Amino acid sequence: MPKIYVALIHYPVVNKSGDVIASAVTNLDLHDISRAAKTYGVKAYYVVTPLTDQIALAKRIIEHWTSGAGARYNPARRSALELIHIKESLAEVSDHIRSIEKVYPKTVVTCAKKYASCIGFKKLRGLLSDGKPHVLVFGTAWGLTEETITEADYVLEPVAGNTNYNHLSVRSAAAIILDRLLGPKN
Repeated sequence: MPKIYVALIHYPVVNKSGDVIASAVTNLDLHDISRAAKTYGVKAYYVVTPLTDQIALAKRIIEHWTSGAGARYNPARRSALELIHIKESLAEVSDHIRSIEKVYPKTVVTCAKKYASCIGFKKLRGLLSDGKPHVLVFGTAWGLTEETITEADYVLEPVAGNTNYNHLSVRSAAAIILDRLLGPKN
């Protein structure tokens, strides 16, 4: 099983004008991405925000489903949300993975825009089989900053449908990407 981790970045990300912002943590992203991560054997799901109010909100939601009434109501949901770790930066994510794996992970960013340096799903799937840890990084709002993208080890090609429309929710994109990378080979 590949050593893959997922990070959802809420800061720094950009808005539709290209300004660097911090986006809000959403209940749907916590639930749906953790459930996809659990389904595909992701080792941990990191929610990245430096905002104290957003950290408190995320912790409250996670605790409800991992140790509160939600844990008793839906144990399957509990096991998925137990994958979530809250960190204040992508650097903290890398440091945490290093503490587990004894080596820093390769960083793979996702983007709806095609870059000349993009690697395809098939190539990345092959790289994941090397046994080294990789962190798959998703951006909220209108996506990751250029700095985050250029600092990554790899930029994954965008998810493409059969139309010109290209604005998936991050939770939909995460599920599709995890299936293409970790699902059964077709």
